[in-house]
Amino acid sequence: MTPAYKSHISSQFNAELEDVRQRVLAMGGMVEQQLVDATRALMELDVDLADEVTLNDDKVDQMEMLIDEECSRILARRQPTASDLRLVYAVIKTITDLERIGDEAHKVALMARELASQERLREHMMETQHLSRQVSQMVRDALDAFARMDAESALAVVRDDVSIDREYEALMRQCITYMMEEPRTIRRVMDLIWCVRSLERIGDHAKNIAEYVIYFVKGKDVRHTSLEEKEREVHGE
Repeated sequence: MTPAYKSHISSQFNAELEDVRQRVLAMGGMVEQQLVDATRALMELDVDLADEVTLNDDKVDQMEMLIDEECSRILARRQPTASDLRLVYAVIKTITDLERIGDEAHKVALMARELASQERLREHMMETQHLSRQVSQMVRDALDAFARMDAESALAVVRDDVSIDREYEALMRQCITYMMEEPRTIRRVMDLIWCVRSLERIGDHAKNIAEYVIYFVKGKDVRHTSLEEKEREVHGE
């Protein structure tokens, strides 16, 4: 089936929309790699890799600005209507969340550098790694839903955020309990908690991207609605 954004009468306009979409996917790929590198730096306490994440953060910011400028030009020149306008809106909102995912990955890299300068913390690292893998998959799935503009896949990402939140809350409780039992570890565990918090926020941003996909496909803003309401909207009930 031909995506709605490809049905516009102007072939030049179609080309501009496709170019913007490809830029978003390229930015998403870079952000996804930032997340993978940041969590690997955390697990391995790799300072060099953490520094690489920091350096690449500027590239992510630059990509966001360039895509945003292109969207502004499209809005000014084309004055798109209906689904074309929804696509541009979804792109603008998506790149904002991608940039914020990059920022959170940068924070994880900074904490990895900090933890590398301290006595190695072994407790709760496996749980943190599991959470990071779940969040990375969620980001990947959100980008895949955006690439295909697939509302059903986007809804699955929204559902995944519920389990991410539960896993995050359980890990936070474990960390707090451990600090109470082992006060000498407080500084190190607090650094880990900041990483875990960043991972949970990345999950939130991935969910946001999925919601923009639903908005584009269904024409209804599903932010700030319950999961049940989102499911009814996607399934047309």
